[in-house]
Amino acid sequence: MNQETTRAQTPTPVHQFTILLSATRRGARLARLLTREQLHSWERPSEDAEQIVAELANNAVLHGHVPGRSFRLGLTIIAPDTLRIEVTDARADRSPPLHPRRPSSEEESGRGLLLVETLADRWGTDLGTPAFGPCKTIWAELAPPPRP
Repeated sequence: MNQETTRAQTPTPVHQFTILLSATRRGARLARLLTREQLHSWERPSEDAEQIVAELANNAVLHGHVPGRSFRLGLTIIAPDTLRIEVTDARADRSPPLHPRRPSSEEESGRGLLLVETLADRWGTDLGTPAFGPCKTIWAELAPPPRP
């Protein structure tokens, strides 16, 4: 399921891209690469978005994996020109903390959501039960880049 649409109903065009990816390390890497390419086609900066997608997709693979289920990447430009990133996985029972704690210097992981919190203007979690089963969506929004 890969789609891109442009909605003409709003004063500012809204772009949307969604794709299902395998809940594997390869799927997480592909999510980052697809983000770079999609944002390039929309003429948007991609570095911060790529980092956020990398962290959220990696978390979906490590903490949200259910055998036989994929994760979904969604990129949307919403008015007025804000990028919304969504990563949906199959584990509604495992939500991240709203305020991630800073890991000790000895810990090898646990910094991903701190990075998301730093790079995103807003982020959060939505729980849902779509037709295919329970899930959660971690989303992050990036404000429009400053104009010269």
